[in-house]
Amino acid sequence: MVNECLRLRIRIRGTVQGVGFRPFIYALALQHDLTGWVLNDGEGVLVEVEGEKTQAFVEGLRKSPPPLARIEAIDSEPVHVTDEKGFKILTSQSSAVGTGLPADTGVCEACLKELFDPADRHHLYPFLNCTHCGPRYTITKHLPYDRPQTSMSGFAMCADCTSEYKDPLDRRFHAQPIACPACGPKLSMPIPEIVIRLLKGEILAIKGLGGFHIVCDARNEEAVSKLRQRKDREEKPLAVMVANVLSAKAFVKIEDDEARHLASPMRPIVVFSKTDNGALAPSIAPGLDSIGVLLPYTPLHFLLFHEAAGRPNGTAWLSKTQDLALIMTSANPGGEPLVIGNTEATDRLKNIADIIVTHDRDIVIRTDDSVQRFIGKTPTFIRRARGFVPHPIKLAHPVAPGLAVGAHLKNTICVMRGDQAFVSQHIGDLNTPQSLKFFQETVDHLLSITDVDPKWVACDLHPDFFSSRFAADFSVTHNIPIFTVQHHHAHVASVIAEHDLSGPVLGLALDGFGLGEDGENWGGEALVVDGASYRRVGHLAPLLAPGGEAAFREPWRMAAAVLFQHGREDEISTRFSDFGDVDLLHQMLTKNVNVHSTTSCGRLFDAAAGLLDVQPRASFDGQAPMKLESLVTTPIILENSWSLQNGILDFSDLLRQLIDMGPESGANAFHGTLIQGLTDWVLNLKNETGLTQVVLAGGCLLNRVLTEGLEQNLWALGLDVYRPVALPPGDGGLSLGQAYVGAKRYEQGV
Repeated sequence: MVNECLRLRIRIRGTVQGVGFRPFIYALALQHDLTGWVLNDGEGVLVEVEGEKTQAFVEGLRKSPPPLARIEAIDSEPVHVTDEKGFKILTSQSSAVGTGLPADTGVCEACLKELFDPADRHHLYPFLNCTHCGPRYTITKHLPYDRPQTSMSGFAMCADCTSEYKDPLDRRFHAQPIACPACGPKLSMPIPEIVIRLLKGEILAIKGLGGFHIVCDARNEEAVSKLRQRKDREEKPLAVMVANVLSAKAFVKIEDDEARHLASPMRPIVVFSKTDNGALAPSIAPGLDSIGVLLPYTPLHFLLFHEAAGRPNGTAWLSKTQDLALIMTSANPGGEPLVIGNTEATDRLKNIADIIVTHDRDIVIRTDDSVQRFIGKTPTFIRRARGFVPHPIKLAHPVAPGLAVGAHLKNTICVMRGDQAFVSQHIGDLNTPQSLKFFQETVDHLLSITDVDPKWVACDLHPDFFSSRFAADFSVTHNIPIFTVQHHHAHVASVIAEHDLSGPVLGLALDGFGLGEDGENWGGEALVVDGASYRRVGHLAPLLAPGGEAAFREPWRMAAAVLFQHGREDEISTRFSDFGDVDLLHQMLTKNVNVHSTTSCGRLFDAAAGLLDVQPRASFDGQAPMKLESLVTTPIILENSWSLQNGILDFSDLLRQLIDMGPESGANAFHGTLIQGLTDWVLNLKNETGLTQVVLAGGCLLNRVLTEGLEQNLWALGLDVYRPVALPPGDGGLSLGQAYVGAKRYEQGV
């Protein structure tokens, strides 16, 4: 029998600090009667173990790491036996900034048991946490991730917390946010009073992990309508928090894999199809067939449901249906970033909330709730933030450190460090002074916690975006090169980076707007992308957009242009007189004044929605396509409703037929025909280019009917199809593509 190697040095890389990894190693070593030591350093966690069961130790390390750990690599090598005694946790070496910072995570089961155990010192404490759960990213100012570098630095630990913090066998060993009622943060209002006010129909602003939420009773239509009015949020859907999956099934359809994801430690908002909205206020998601649902993820959230349930002991009540349903929406005046400060909340939320509930633990960086929907069997990001940021995306190989600053709408930024891409939380549209400030805060914070000194900066091709101007100034002040990246090239490149694709790919970028190399408005593009370079091999036939940006907000304008192009301009006034100055618009079209041309797939959706009288005027971005998708029952194909010539896909005949169709039949025809036309387009381009790797990108991929139908068609043709999974398909994922192209160009010296 061959003896095991008696002493191993083991290197673990990834998100392995601040997640209870050292006490896990300590307990695992004791379990296998091993001596040695463990420490944190700039590369991750370093371990030496000695004894007869070193291989069993490594196997246990691989099979059951701490819940919040994300292991990227485990390497081991034999070293000389030392015959040392015991196993030790050694002092960390270096600043440990080369490792990953964990994301904020929902309350773990062990903490929940303590929360509802009257005999536990954490009983009903809204800020309990451990190394397996709680705040991380949103309370951290700098690395290394130690208490003095977080917003917990002002809270001196009591004797009990200190004892747990120092005990390697305790799950709160080196839990930096550790707190209890004796020494931790305090809530400004008792839980019972909060619940009483909510059930009375009041609107509250409640401070959470990454910012304030606006909260009200989701079953109270008067309260929800009042919230919409005060928040200036006319029709945009609102998210609903319920106690558990069983409670959500009262009004949405949830499959088993969706339920597991909803209840995962990341606790995203997940968009589900409605089954019965009668139990909820009708204005939560008007005109849509889906609702966003999330489960409690902080102790405070659980305590609200616990109070409404009658304050039962233990956790058995969490497996039963609970009646309480709460609107849980971002606390921000319309178009502005999330509110995080107590004083800021008093100033900015006073006209929205009846009362503001605060606590005295500062939020370092604004971080919204993440939002996803399942497309196929894959959870797809609408917004990526809490629970997922700052987990990096692994790159194929190390690159020079750099910064990419995203686009104008749904902005994110990306920092490249080694073989990792750190994409920030959702920042949003860069339309207000507050949003611009948030953008700059995020740049500073992400560069700080990744310890990156950029050697290059990348931005969108559009010179007038704030992000592009910021990049230009950043380039000058840091004396580094700047790389401008065409919008749709970046969309496709983002997917290439995520999936580690090599060689040229055929990319379809289907979105709303991006400036083309020719100065025109692009948005339905076929590109051959090979790393830092691309060429446009096709596009959707241009549509007329009267009024430019006004047409993006008012789909009736796109529909009016279709009527004009098909010789039915007399119908413009009869169809759309309630929505704007139809005479002026007719003159614009006749004289070709302020009429822009666009190849946008998003505007194609808008034209269809306008023609079918689904949403002539949109109150939020994407509303018309969302309502159009909600009407689909069974997609159908209108034959001979598209044409394809010289790489240009033209749906003029489809739009002409929609003029005389009803909303539901038109929605079915539009989606089915669009899917088949795009399929033929890809097949034609595949035959021309010989490429079989197809990348789908752009915000239109959030349409489940479109994406599932197109993906299935392309798979049936034997093509390899890739789309975004780790990031949103829209502009929220654009910064990764910019960073990928920027790193390539820097490497090539372009």
